[in-house]
Amino acid sequence: MNFYMRAHRLVAGLVRFLLRVKITGAENVPQTGGCIVCANHTSMLDVFALSASFKRQLRYLAKVELFRIPILSSLIRALGAYSVDRGKSDVGAMKKTISLLKEGELVCMFPQGTRYKGIDPKDTKIKSGVAMAAYHARVPVLPVYIRLKNYKYAPFRRTEVIIGKPISFESLGFVGGGSGEYMDVSRRILEEICELNPS
Repeated sequence: MNFYMRAHRLVAGLVRFLLRVKITGAENVPQTGGCIVCANHTSMLDVFALSASFKRQLRYLAKVELFRIPILSSLIRALGAYSVDRGKSDVGAMKKTISLLKEGELVCMFPQGTRYKGIDPKDTKIKSGVAMAAYHARVPVLPVYIRLKNYKYAPFRRTEVIIGKPISFESLGFVGGGSGEYMDVSRRILEEICELNPS
């Protein structure tokens, strides 16, 4: 955490400058307690835009291959990332996510599960992991829309990070869990994210 906050102070302003980040709704970020930060996913740059927009540390799932690179592995671990094997159902990664949320941390997850460059997020597929984590950790979800022209990052083009109001756990509408319900809730979360887009 100390390393992360020192690094954040050093580079967050630079990232916001380079990506021309405009932040709306920063007051909606919970000051304490576990919460899943859910955003649409266009590029790896989303991670930098989001981290530079939040004062609290965000924890991320990163593909396991990155942790096999010695120097990079040490760096991303220090920055709060933890691994997930995207080639299979990674139960350990989900347990780690739920544990972090119960410990009061902010975990960033993307309902789409992967990057969709140049595609309206409303037209993309979703995964059920976000809802599964919320159900088992009993935490709220914070919807965030990353607004980009043509849904792509480009030099000197503005990046808008629009942070919505938290969706309480009770408002997510869980009844008893299960794969079908997880997909329904994840779909609703992505819809809430897309509704933050003013255009």
